[in-house]
Amino acid sequence: MTTSASRQALLQLDWGLLVAPVLLAAVGVLLVFSASFPQGTAAGITASPAFRHGLNALAGVFIMLVMARLDYRLLRTFTPHIYLGVILLLVVVDVAGASVGGVKRWIEVGPIQVQPSEMAKFSTLLALARLFSDFKEHNARLPMLVASLLVVLPPTALVFLQPDLGTAVVFGAIWFGMAVMAGVRPLYLIGLVLAGAAMLPLAFLLVLKGYQQERFHTFLDPSSDPLGAGYNVLQSEISVGSGGFWGKGLLNGTQSQLHFLRVQQTDFIFSVLGEELGFIGAMAIFGLFILLLWRGLEAALQAQDNFGRLVASGIVMLVLTQVFINIGVNVRLLPVTGIPLPFLSFGGSSLLTMFFAIGVLQSIYRHRRKADW
Repeated sequence: MTTSASRQALLQLDWGLLVAPVLLAAVGVLLVFSASFPQGTAAGITASPAFRHGLNALAGVFIMLVMARLDYRLLRTFTPHIYLGVILLLVVVDVAGASVGGVKRWIEVGPIQVQPSEMAKFSTLLALARLFSDFKEHNARLPMLVASLLVVLPPTALVFLQPDLGTAVVFGAIWFGMAVMAGVRPLYLIGLVLAGAAMLPLAFLLVLKGYQQERFHTFLDPSSDPLGAGYNVLQSEISVGSGGFWGKGLLNGTQSQLHFLRVQQTDFIFSVLGEELGFIGAMAIFGLFILLLWRGLEAALQAQDNFGRLVASGIVMLVLTQVFINIGVNVRLLPVTGIPLPFLSFGGSSLLTMFFAIGVLQSIYRHRRKADW
């Protein structure tokens, strides 16, 4: 591609969708470096989590730009293959996946760990978009509600078996948001929500594992086990609260640098942000996420077809749900669950999937209605 063609392609991009994820990933590199310092650099900078996060971010930006150049409508053709392929990977994880900390969520490919549940989020929203757009005249009928639930049930069940309750909840949120956008009758959705709420006590007793039940008890009263199940919840509160307005500065957070906070470069990266960059840093990150979500909604509104509109809506719902759950856990609004903060948490599968999704949003924007290119 010539230089002029490359420049023209860049001008066709939505700059909010370009700048926001890149800046978020850059901040993520800094936070992962601080959260893993000095142990993370003991084996050399190239082996550190921050360096790997940076490499994954660069790869993600490349993937995003490639996807932005492609026509997103190609995904519609390959959606069944993508969906079934990821389902197969989830089965492999449940049967023979790598076990870390008592859970199976990864497939090991040499030195690389792949987490199919991250890919499953995107493949599921693709499958829902294909279903709702192919049969849009039936979206308000009860059989379509059942069909959409049958699409989301297999990945949800397979992920729950890993076990990963948080990601299973994300699937439900994606389904609900896309069902609303597709025009499923509100009466059906309200009835389903009420039925689910009525079954929660039974599900709590019969479905959730012991440690998952313990997380809910800890959420209500973390001080009941301050050195055990409630430890991370309390340390996270201290981290966020101690940052004040301006924060203590990178590498100066006592909670993070003394490693009182566990899994701080993944699930609790927002606590590191709150302590070291303070309220002003958190507001800056919120601003970038708001920009990203706003431009994603704009891409959905301007999409030239129903499939593009639903895919864009699903991506917005995916990002919004993960941001809400991760930050909610960090500030003790929600029980602890292992959901990464998009672009900031350490984890290659999550980061690359997110950049891939933003690339699809860019493609939807480029092929929008009444485009001027």
